[in-house]
Amino acid sequence: MTATPHSTKLAPGLALAVVGSIAFSGKAIIVKLAYRHGVDAVTLLMYRMLFAVPFFAAMAWWAGRGKPALTRRDAVGVLWLGFTGYYLASFLDFAGLQYITASLERLILYLNPTLVLLLGWLMHGRRIRRPQAVAMAVSYSGVVLVFGHQLSLDGTAVAWGALLVFLSTISYALYMSYSGELVHRLGALRLAGLATSVACLLCIAQFALLRPLAAAEVAPAVLWLSLLNATACTALPVLLVMMAIERIGPALTAQTGMIGPMSTILMGVVILGEPLNSWIIAGTVLVITGIYVFSRSARQA
Repeated sequence: MTATPHSTKLAPGLALAVVGSIAFSGKAIIVKLAYRHGVDAVTLLMYRMLFAVPFFAAMAWWAGRGKPALTRRDAVGVLWLGFTGYYLASFLDFAGLQYITASLERLILYLNPTLVLLLGWLMHGRRIRRPQAVAMAVSYSGVVLVFGHQLSLDGTAVAWGALLVFLSTISYALYMSYSGELVHRLGALRLAGLATSVACLLCIAQFALLRPLAAAEVAPAVLWLSLLNATACTALPVLLVMMAIERIGPALTAQTGMIGPMSTILMGVVILGEPLNSWIIAGTVLVITGIYVFSRSARQA
């Protein structure tokens, strides 16, 4: 039997999506490893973005070849999306990881689609269908289950860390909510390259304003981990996911992304020595199940 074009793209597309999802998930693991060397969030984020900016600048240039120059309106939009979607979200996420486990961080970040829908309801009056509301309740109950367990073990620092990561998720949801028009005008790859380049510059400027130059002297391991974070867990996954979308479409790519929380938990257990118990397993199952049902309901709508 002769393979159809769709079937010949399915396996490579799924492989790209899986590897991209796992690579994205490794970010939290690398950040937690770097914190063991006494570095703070501002310095660590600066090094990640310093190493990543050449990749994203090249991405923006490549995607923008032969395209019209940005209008003033587009430039303002790119600056805003770079601030909310990548700079602020990244900083809050890095700061929160100082206080909570990588597994709880990933579960909170995974709530992003539900927050995009909630923002649409609050700001534009878009209706939330009953299956979506039920799925959201299931997902949030899973996060609350894991959060409550960790709070009982580690105290109020967990609450502060979870709040920071949740605010990071809200910040990225704002990016998702307002990026649609610019994506259509500029293209996803060009917009991602431009907005992330803006965020990189903001993170470097933040370090220059808040830290003395001596703070840049960190352990060699921090530099290597930051380079790994910038390449394998930041630039590479963006390209892999874009390539996967081209082959299998955004819906199937998003479903494959559900492997992300599970890979983060497994890497946290194996690499960081984080606990794996019935509370975490039950919470993860609830979150993934809720987001899966939520995504299916959104596509049907």
